[in-house]
Amino acid sequence: MVHEGLKKVLGGVAVAAQAAGRAPEAVTLIAVSKTFEAPEIVPVIEAGQRVFGENRVQEAKAKWPALRMRWPDIELHLIGPLQSNKAAEAVQLFDAIHTVDRPKIADAIGKEMRRQAKTLKLFVQVNTGREPQKAGIDPGEADSFLTECRDTHGLEIAGLMCIPPAEEDPRPHFALLAEIASRNGLSQLSMGMSGDYAQAVACGATYVRVGSALFGSRD
Repeated sequence: MVHEGLKKVLGGVAVAAQAAGRAPEAVTLIAVSKTFEAPEIVPVIEAGQRVFGENRVQEAKAKWPALRMRWPDIELHLIGPLQSNKAAEAVQLFDAIHTVDRPKIADAIGKEMRRQAKTLKLFVQVNTGREPQKAGIDPGEADSFLTECRDTHGLEIAGLMCIPPAEEDPRPHFALLAEIASRNGLSQLSMGMSGDYAQAVACGATYVRVGSALFGSRD
């Protein structure tokens, strides 16, 4: 089954990867299904997409368990901010969390993964634009926070995530994230959304988070 939005985005990712001298399969598309209900998500699953992203634990809890009964190979990523009191549900529900951004969350996730005997793929969110309204660790504190995640909280961090300021050229932000990852020995970069995923792929993204280009605009 062909889904036009999915076909177009995967094609765009492939073109961007090849232009950057990278293999298209080095980039994983996260289909961001927040605010969309099961009837809108199912056609994308049926077209072959298996990695999805949600912003909120409660919303994901309402729709994904039933979908995963039908498609158990789906991988679910939390890409929105996490409150520590939701850590238990998040660890139970998701396969990856992209928004580890402060010691309290790192501690809560670590405790829950040990309690549930479950290992998630974890990303530290970096606030590359130092925007006060946005979550994420300050770029200047990223190295020490990564060390704290490993040494104090016993977390294995897979990579870094960022959301550049909406009105700025995203490329310097992607380059900064790649630089922080490189000096900390991290290979995974979660960056790029519907409007800038091609630039993100050119800068080394291994995960791009695309919603509206796949599902259409949200209400």
